[in-house]
Amino acid sequence: MSTTLTYLFDPLCGWCYAAAPALARLRATPGVHVALAPTGLFAGAGARPMDAQFAAYAWSNDQRIEKLTGQPFTQAYRDRILGAAEGRFDSGPATLALTAVAETEAERELYVLHALQRARYVDGRDTADAQVLADVLTALGLADAAAKVLSPDAALRGAMAERVSKAQATMHTVGARGVPQLVVTGQGGALRLIGGDALLGPHEGLLAQVLAG
Repeated sequence: MSTTLTYLFDPLCGWCYAAAPALARLRATPGVHVALAPTGLFAGAGARPMDAQFAAYAWSNDQRIEKLTGQPFTQAYRDRILGAAEGRFDSGPATLALTAVAETEAERELYVLHALQRARYVDGRDTADAQVLADVLTALGLADAAAKVLSPDAALRGAMAERVSKAQATMHTVGARGVPQLVVTGQGGALRLIGGDALLGPHEGLLAQVLAG
């Protein structure tokens, strides 16, 4: 018997980065399939300039996440990303990159998401920049996806828009607020929401919730 999980997330969400270890363990669990559903929370109308006020807010929140979960947010990230002149907080490019991976080597998408999170929060690389995204993908052996990121066509942009729209519809259906969240697809297609807090707690408790019912 297999269990399908839909992971509602945004690639620039710090709490989603905090949930990465839990997602990796679920992905490695026999019989559990994890499908990524980017919500576009910080893309399009949700994107914004990285001004000093927002950077201070983000760093304060990131420090809280690190204290609670142990996931590191480095000085390189603070200096190069939060402190970047004329920087942008925009998850659209990273969502597009993940869509390119989904269309070329879908089984590696979750791994790539975690690689992009580490690139940003640990290495201080701007994952809102298409060239940075392409460089990360190339280093992971994903040359086809990297090429798509550097020269996105209408089909790729359409696929990204469709994924985001579907994820937002799922959020509405299950009453999810914010990310990260998990949605379990049960027998007959019934959907069951697992709140983001479960992704930050003991793995045994999370797995029990996933497999319940």
